[in-house]
Amino acid sequence: MLESRDGQRAHVSERGALPLLDAIRDGNARISVIGSMNADYTVVASRLPKPGETINGGPLQLLPGGKSANQAAASARLGAHVNMFGAVGDDSNAKFLLGHLQDAGVDVSHVLHLSGASGTTVITVDEHGENTIVYSAGSNAKVSVEYVHESQKELTSAPVLGLCLESPMKTVCECARICHEAGMQVLLNDSPFVDHLPDELIKHADILLVNEHEMAQLLHIDEPDNDDWLGIDWSEVARQMQRFGFERAVVTLGADGCMVLDQGHATQVDAVTIDAVDTTGCGDAFMGTLLAGLSVGLELVDCARLGSYVSGYAATGVGAQASYGTAEQIQERFQTQ
Repeated sequence: MLESRDGQRAHVSERGALPLLDAIRDGNARISVIGSMNADYTVVASRLPKPGETINGGPLQLLPGGKSANQAAASARLGAHVNMFGAVGDDSNAKFLLGHLQDAGVDVSHVLHLSGASGTTVITVDEHGENTIVYSAGSNAKVSVEYVHESQKELTSAPVLGLCLESPMKTVCECARICHEAGMQVLLNDSPFVDHLPDELIKHADILLVNEHEMAQLLHIDEPDNDDWLGIDWSEVARQMQRFGFERAVVTLGADGCMVLDQGHATQVDAVTIDAVDTTGCGDAFMGTLLAGLSVGLELVDCARLGSYVSGYAATGVGAQASYGTAEQIQERFQTQ
Protein backbone atom coordinates (compact mmCIF):
# COMPACT_ATOMS: atom_id res chain seq x y z
CA MET A 1 0.00 0.00 0.00
CA LEU A 2 1.25 3.47 -0.87
CA GLU A 3 0.69 5.88 1.96
CA SER A 4 0.39 9.64 2.10
CA ARG A 5 1.22 11.68 5.16
CA ASP A 6 -2.26 11.05 6.61
CA GLY A 7 -1.92 7.31 6.05
CA GLN A 8 -4.30 7.11 3.08
CA ARG A 9 -3.43 5.62 -0.28
CA ALA A 10 -1.66 8.29 -2.32
CA HIS A 11 -1.40 8.57 -6.09
CA VAL A 12 -0.20 11.74 -7.79
CA SER A 13 -1.53 12.27 -11.31
CA GLU A 14 0.16 14.23 -14.10
CA ARG A 15 -2.63 16.80 -14.23
CA GLY A 16 -1.60 20.28 -13.18
CA ALA A 17 2.16 19.71 -13.16
CA LEU A 18 3.12 21.62 -16.30
CA PRO A 19 2.29 25.12 -14.99
CA LEU A 20 4.88 24.52 -12.26
CA LEU A 21 7.56 24.95 -14.93
CA ASP A 22 6.70 28.65 -14.82
CA ALA A 23 7.88 28.77 -11.21
CA ILE A 24 11.34 27.68 -12.38
CA ARG A 25 11.48 29.83 -15.50
CA ASP A 26 10.18 32.96 -13.76
CA GLY A 27 11.71 32.37 -10.33
CA ASN A 28 15.19 32.88 -8.96
CA ALA A 29 16.38 29.31 -9.45
CA ARG A 30 20.08 28.98 -8.57
CA ILE A 31 21.98 25.69 -8.61
CA SER A 32 25.54 24.42 -8.18
CA VAL A 33 26.52 21.22 -9.98
CA ILE A 34 29.92 19.57 -9.61
CA GLY A 35 31.13 16.57 -11.55
CA SER A 36 31.51 15.13 -15.01
CA MET A 37 31.57 16.50 -18.54
CA ASN A 38 31.92 13.87 -21.28
CA ALA A 39 32.04 13.71 -25.04
CA ASP A 40 29.52 11.01 -26.00
CA TYR A 41 30.44 8.95 -29.07
CA THR A 42 27.04 7.52 -30.01
CA VAL A 43 25.96 4.99 -32.63
CA VAL A 44 22.44 3.67 -33.28
CA ALA A 45 21.96 -0.01 -34.22
CA SER A 46 18.95 -2.27 -34.72
CA ARG A 47 19.84 -4.05 -31.47
CA LEU A 48 22.56 -4.09 -28.83
CA PRO A 49 25.46 -6.47 -29.56
CA LYS A 50 25.95 -9.64 -27.55
CA PRO A 51 29.34 -10.29 -25.87
CA GLY A 52 31.97 -10.86 -28.55
CA GLU A 53 29.61 -9.94 -31.38
CA THR A 54 30.07 -7.32 -34.11
CA ILE A 55 26.96 -5.72 -35.64
CA ASN A 56 26.39 -2.92 -38.13
CA GLY A 57 25.39 0.50 -36.86
CA GLY A 58 24.46 3.87 -38.25
CA PRO A 59 26.64 7.01 -38.50
CA LEU A 60 28.81 7.80 -35.47
CA GLN A 61 27.69 10.98 -33.69
CA LEU A 62 29.65 13.12 -31.25
CA LEU A 63 27.28 14.56 -28.66
CA PRO A 64 27.83 16.52 -25.41
CA GLY A 65 27.25 14.51 -22.22
CA GLY A 66 28.49 13.60 -18.75
CA LYS A 67 25.97 13.03 -15.99
CA SER A 68 26.71 16.28 -14.17
CA ALA A 69 26.90 18.35 -17.34
CA ASN A 70 23.61 16.83 -18.49
CA GLN A 71 21.95 17.69 -15.19
CA ALA A 72 23.29 21.24 -15.35
CA ALA A 73 22.12 21.68 -18.95
CA ALA A 74 18.65 20.32 -18.20
CA SER A 75 18.25 22.74 -15.28
CA ALA A 76 19.53 25.71 -17.27
CA ARG A 77 17.21 25.02 -20.21
CA LEU A 78 14.30 25.17 -17.78
CA GLY A 79 15.40 28.67 -16.77
CA ALA A 80 17.62 28.08 -13.73
CA HIS A 81 20.95 29.85 -13.21
CA VAL A 82 23.47 27.01 -12.98
CA ASN A 83 27.14 27.19 -11.99
CA MET A 84 29.09 24.19 -13.32
CA PHE A 85 32.16 22.91 -11.46
CA GLY A 86 34.55 20.26 -12.74
CA ALA A 87 37.39 19.83 -15.20
CA VAL A 88 37.99 19.42 -18.93
CA GLY A 89 41.21 18.46 -20.71
CA ASP A 90 43.25 20.26 -23.35
CA ASP A 91 41.85 18.23 -26.26
CA SER A 92 39.37 19.32 -28.94
CA ASN A 93 36.49 17.92 -26.87
CA ALA A 94 37.02 20.53 -24.13
CA LYS A 95 35.85 23.47 -26.26
CA PHE A 96 33.05 21.32 -27.66
CA LEU A 97 31.74 20.42 -24.18
CA LEU A 98 31.96 23.90 -22.70
CA GLY A 99 30.41 25.46 -25.79
CA HIS A 100 27.32 23.28 -25.56
CA LEU A 101 26.95 24.01 -21.83
CA GLN A 102 27.14 27.72 -22.55
CA ASP A 103 24.56 27.34 -25.30
CA ALA A 104 22.25 25.77 -22.72
CA GLY A 105 22.80 28.76 -20.42
CA VAL A 106 25.22 27.18 -17.92
CA ASP A 107 27.94 29.31 -16.29
CA VAL A 108 31.23 27.47 -16.96
CA SER A 109 33.60 30.16 -15.68
CA HIS A 110 34.63 28.01 -12.69
CA VAL A 111 35.55 24.89 -14.72
CA LEU A 112 39.21 23.81 -14.59
CA HIS A 113 41.30 23.35 -17.76
CA LEU A 114 43.86 20.56 -17.28
CA SER A 115 46.32 18.68 -19.49
CA GLY A 116 45.20 15.38 -20.99
CA ALA A 117 41.92 14.02 -22.32
CA SER A 118 38.47 15.21 -21.36
CA GLY A 119 35.93 12.65 -20.17
CA THR A 120 34.40 10.43 -22.84
CA THR A 121 31.71 7.76 -23.21
CA VAL A 122 30.98 5.22 -25.93
CA ILE A 123 27.21 4.64 -26.32
CA THR A 124 25.24 2.14 -28.36
CA VAL A 125 21.49 2.77 -28.78
CA ASP A 126 19.02 0.18 -30.15
CA GLU A 127 15.83 0.75 -32.16
CA HIS A 128 13.76 0.71 -28.96
CA GLY A 129 15.77 3.50 -27.34
CA GLU A 130 17.65 1.26 -24.88
CA ASN A 131 21.39 1.81 -24.53
CA THR A 132 24.72 0.56 -23.22
CA ILE A 133 27.39 3.00 -22.03
CA VAL A 134 31.16 2.68 -21.38
CA TYR A 135 32.71 5.58 -19.45
CA SER A 136 36.32 6.83 -19.54
CA ALA A 137 36.86 9.43 -16.79
CA GLY A 138 39.70 11.49 -18.29
CA SER A 139 39.85 14.94 -16.66
CA ASN A 140 36.84 14.11 -14.48
CA ALA A 141 39.15 11.94 -12.34
CA LYS A 142 41.28 15.01 -11.56
CA VAL A 143 38.56 17.05 -9.81
CA SER A 144 40.24 17.27 -6.41
CA VAL A 145 39.37 18.12 -2.83
CA GLU A 146 41.69 21.14 -3.13
CA TYR A 147 39.63 22.42 -6.05
CA VAL A 148 36.48 22.10 -3.91
CA HIS A 149 38.09 24.15 -1.15
CA GLU A 150 39.26 26.80 -3.63
CA SER A 151 35.73 27.00 -5.10
CA GLN A 152 33.87 26.97 -1.77
CA LYS A 153 32.53 30.53 -1.98
CA GLU A 154 31.09 30.00 -5.46
CA LEU A 155 29.85 26.48 -4.71
CA THR A 156 27.85 27.62 -1.70
CA SER A 157 26.27 30.64 -3.44
CA ALA A 158 23.18 28.60 -4.42
CA PRO A 159 20.55 26.87 -2.25
CA VAL A 160 20.91 23.46 -3.97
CA LEU A 161 23.85 21.22 -4.96
CA GLY A 162 23.74 18.38 -7.49
CA LEU A 163 26.15 15.47 -7.08
CA CYS A 164 26.74 12.19 -8.90
CA LEU A 165 29.61 9.70 -8.68
CA GLU A 166 31.61 10.30 -11.86
CA SER A 167 34.14 12.27 -9.78
CA PRO A 168 36.57 10.92 -7.14
CA MET A 169 34.67 9.79 -4.04
CA LYS A 170 36.82 11.90 -1.69
CA THR A 171 35.92 14.97 -3.70
CA VAL A 172 32.22 14.13 -3.72
CA CYS A 173 32.20 13.56 0.04
CA GLU A 174 34.01 16.80 0.83
CA CYS A 175 31.79 18.82 -1.47
CA ALA A 176 28.68 17.31 0.15
CA ARG A 177 30.01 18.18 3.62
CA ILE A 178 30.90 21.78 2.79
CA CYS A 179 27.60 22.49 1.05
CA HIS A 180 25.43 20.68 3.62
CA GLU A 181 27.08 22.57 6.46
CA ALA A 182 26.50 25.81 4.54
CA GLY A 183 22.76 25.09 4.65
CA MET A 184 22.32 23.91 1.06
CA GLN A 185 20.12 21.00 0.04
CA VAL A 186 22.38 18.27 -1.36
CA LEU A 187 20.81 15.98 -3.96
CA LEU A 188 22.89 12.84 -4.59
CA ASN A 189 22.44 10.69 -7.68
CA ASP A 190 24.05 7.33 -6.81
CA SER A 191 25.26 6.83 -10.38
CA PRO A 192 27.43 5.19 -11.56
CA PHE A 193 26.02 2.97 -8.84
CA VAL A 194 27.96 2.33 -5.62
CA ASP A 195 26.30 -0.07 -3.17
CA HIS A 196 28.51 0.87 -0.20
CA LEU A 197 28.22 4.64 0.14
CA PRO A 198 30.58 6.24 2.66
CA ASP A 199 28.90 7.12 5.95
CA GLU A 200 30.03 10.75 5.64
CA LEU A 201 28.34 11.04 2.24
CA ILE A 202 25.07 9.61 3.55
CA LYS A 203 25.27 12.01 6.49
CA HIS A 204 25.69 15.09 4.31
CA ALA A 205 23.38 14.21 1.39
CA ASP A 206 19.79 15.34 2.00
CA ILE A 207 18.02 13.55 -0.87
CA LEU A 208 18.94 10.38 -2.77
CA LEU A 209 18.03 9.62 -6.39
CA VAL A 210 18.29 5.99 -7.59
CA ASN A 211 16.44 3.65 -9.92
CA GLU A 212 14.52 0.59 -8.72
CA HIS A 213 17.38 -1.88 -9.23
CA GLU A 214 19.86 0.37 -7.44
CA MET A 215 17.40 0.81 -4.55
CA ALA A 216 17.03 -2.98 -4.22
CA GLN A 217 20.81 -3.48 -4.13
CA LEU A 218 21.34 -0.62 -1.72
CA LEU A 219 18.73 -1.85 0.78
CA HIS A 220 19.26 -5.59 0.10
CA ILE A 221 15.66 -6.04 -1.06
CA ASP A 222 14.69 -8.93 -3.33
CA GLU A 223 13.51 -7.80 -6.75
CA PRO A 224 9.84 -8.66 -7.42
CA ASP A 225 8.67 -11.38 -9.78
CA ASN A 226 7.81 -10.17 -13.30
CA ASP A 227 9.29 -6.75 -12.45
CA ASP A 228 6.08 -5.84 -10.59
CA TRP A 229 7.66 -2.92 -8.74
CA LEU A 230 4.33 -1.24 -8.03
CA GLY A 231 3.25 -4.32 -6.11
CA ILE A 232 5.91 -4.21 -3.42
CA ASP A 233 5.43 -2.61 0.02
CA TRP A 234 6.75 0.88 -0.65
CA SER A 235 5.93 2.11 2.84
CA GLU A 236 8.35 -0.48 4.17
CA VAL A 237 10.90 0.59 1.54
CA ALA A 238 10.54 4.18 2.75
CA ARG A 239 11.18 3.08 6.33
CA GLN A 240 14.19 1.03 5.28
CA MET A 241 15.52 4.04 3.40
CA GLN A 242 15.20 6.05 6.61
CA ARG A 243 17.16 3.41 8.51
CA PHE A 244 19.79 3.47 5.78
CA GLY A 245 20.20 7.21 6.35
CA PHE A 246 17.97 9.05 3.89
CA GLU A 247 14.76 10.67 5.09
CA ARG A 248 13.97 11.67 1.51
CA ALA A 249 14.61 9.77 -1.72
CA VAL A 250 13.22 9.37 -5.23
CA VAL A 251 13.22 5.94 -6.87
CA THR A 252 12.67 5.99 -10.64
CA LEU A 253 10.67 3.10 -12.14
CA GLY A 254 10.99 3.60 -15.90
CA ALA A 255 7.60 3.44 -17.60
CA ASP A 256 5.92 3.17 -14.18
CA GLY A 257 7.09 6.64 -13.18
CA CYS A 258 8.71 6.99 -9.78
CA MET A 259 8.20 6.73 -6.05
CA VAL A 260 8.86 9.69 -3.79
CA LEU A 261 9.91 8.57 -0.31
CA ASP A 262 9.56 11.27 2.30
CA GLN A 263 9.83 10.84 6.07
CA GLY A 264 8.84 7.18 5.93
CA HIS A 265 5.92 7.62 3.50
CA ALA A 266 5.70 6.76 -0.20
CA THR A 267 3.89 8.54 -3.03
CA GLN A 268 3.62 7.28 -6.60
CA VAL A 269 4.13 9.68 -9.50
CA ASP A 270 3.09 8.63 -13.00
CA ALA A 271 5.29 8.68 -16.06
CA VAL A 272 4.08 10.49 -19.15
CA THR A 273 3.25 8.51 -22.28
CA ILE A 274 5.74 8.97 -25.12
CA ASP A 275 7.25 7.06 -28.04
CA ALA A 276 10.88 6.75 -26.95
CA VAL A 277 13.58 7.39 -29.52
CA ASP A 278 16.63 7.38 -27.20
CA THR A 279 16.63 7.15 -23.40
CA THR A 280 20.24 8.36 -23.07
CA GLY A 281 20.36 11.18 -20.52
CA CYS A 282 16.70 10.92 -19.47
CA GLY A 283 17.64 10.17 -15.88
CA ASP A 284 19.89 13.22 -15.88
CA ALA A 285 17.03 15.37 -17.24
CA PHE A 286 14.92 14.10 -14.34
CA MET A 287 17.67 14.95 -11.86
CA GLY A 288 18.13 18.41 -13.36
CA THR A 289 14.41 19.04 -12.92
CA LEU A 290 14.55 18.02 -9.27
CA LEU A 291 17.42 20.45 -8.73
CA ALA A 292 15.59 23.29 -10.47
CA GLY A 293 12.35 22.67 -8.60
CA LEU A 294 14.00 22.38 -5.21
CA SER A 295 15.90 25.62 -5.80
CA VAL A 296 12.64 27.60 -6.03
CA GLY A 297 11.03 25.86 -3.05
CA LEU A 298 8.80 23.28 -4.75
CA GLU A 299 7.87 20.16 -2.80
CA LEU A 300 9.86 17.06 -3.74
CA VAL A 301 6.77 15.30 -5.11
CA ASP A 302 6.00 18.26 -7.38
CA CYS A 303 9.60 18.27 -8.59
CA ALA A 304 9.17 14.59 -9.48
CA ARG A 305 5.93 15.32 -11.35
CA LEU A 306 7.75 17.89 -13.44
CA GLY A 307 10.64 15.50 -13.91
CA SER A 308 8.33 13.02 -15.61
CA TYR A 309 7.54 15.57 -18.31
CA VAL A 310 11.09 16.83 -18.74
CA SER A 311 12.63 13.35 -18.98
CA GLY A 312 9.77 12.20 -21.21
CA TYR A 313 10.48 15.05 -23.61
CA ALA A 314 14.18 14.11 -23.62
CA ALA A 315 13.35 10.54 -24.67
CA THR A 316 11.83 11.83 -27.92
CA GLY A 317 15.22 13.06 -29.22
CA VAL A 318 18.68 11.55 -29.77
CA GLY A 319 21.47 12.09 -27.27
CA ALA A 320 21.47 13.64 -23.82
CA GLN A 321 21.85 17.44 -23.80
CA ALA A 322 20.87 17.60 -27.46
CA SER A 323 17.40 16.27 -26.59
CA TYR A 324 16.61 18.57 -23.65
CA GLY A 325 13.81 21.10 -23.99
CA THR A 326 13.02 24.52 -22.61
CA ALA A 327 10.02 25.08 -20.34
CA GLU A 328 8.09 26.44 -23.32
CA GLN A 329 8.92 23.47 -25.57
CA ILE A 330 7.93 20.95 -22.91
CA GLN A 331 4.66 22.72 -22.13
CA GLU A 332 3.79 22.88 -25.83
CA ARG A 333 4.61 19.19 -26.34
CA PHE A 334 2.45 17.90 -23.46
CA GLN A 335 -0.25 20.53 -22.96
CA THR A 336 -2.90 18.42 -24.73
CA GLN A 337 -1.94 15.13 -23.03
